[in-house]
Amino acid sequence: MKNYIAIALVALTMASCASSSLTREARYPKMYTEKPTSIVVMPPINRTTHVDAKDFFYTTMYTPLCEKGYYVFSPMLTMEMFQAESAYDAENFLEGSLTQFRNVLGADAAMFTIIKSWSRSNIGGSLTVEVEYILRSTVTGETLYQREGKVKVDTSVNTNSKGLLGALLDVAATAAKTAATDKIEAGRKCTAFVLSDMPEGKYGLNFGKDMQSPAGNARVTATVSQ
Repeated sequence: MKNYIAIALVALTMASCASSSLTREARYPKMYTEKPTSIVVMPPINRTTHVDAKDFFYTTMYTPLCEKGYYVFSPMLTMEMFQAESAYDAENFLEGSLTQFRNVLGADAAMFTIIKSWSRSNIGGSLTVEVEYILRSTVTGETLYQREGKVKVDTSVNTNSKGLLGALLDVAATAAKTAATDKIEAGRKCTAFVLSDMPEGKYGLNFGKDMQSPAGNARVTATVSQ
């Protein structure tokens, strides 16, 4: 019975992650026309009850965007600037003018993130993150890239021990591993997964060569391993 359930879960995950029939050029045409080179990461918009989610998720954005071939302004330096200039609440800029970020920083685009849910299950062995990513041009104000993802980081442990004692050991080990899993790591996995179909920037190996690569669905759900 367990095997059938596992197969069903895998099939469901694969179906939810399946790419759409659109190419990246067709889904994100403005990424190729504007060709942004530098990105400023805006403070996340936190819609969860976890007050600290905003700060620790902010630090997860730097590496995945750099790996996609973009110059990303230092999160530490920009966060200090945001706080000093009363720009810490990104909600105020989500649909407004972004020219000041181009004038002051020289950024071509601003990446907004909306944290919609963040939950941890120590017994079940998982961290689930739901985030929407919106990249807007500081030149035209247009949305260049937008995608939402709900990613579960599987932290379950199976010691292959038999009997009731084995099951209790698995539960204890799973709870310990889940509690020890770094929140930043979970956020980084979510970001890397969701932005996997983002067209590469100037410093990427596939810059200008991935136009015909398949684009993912606008919303993706998946389970990734710890």
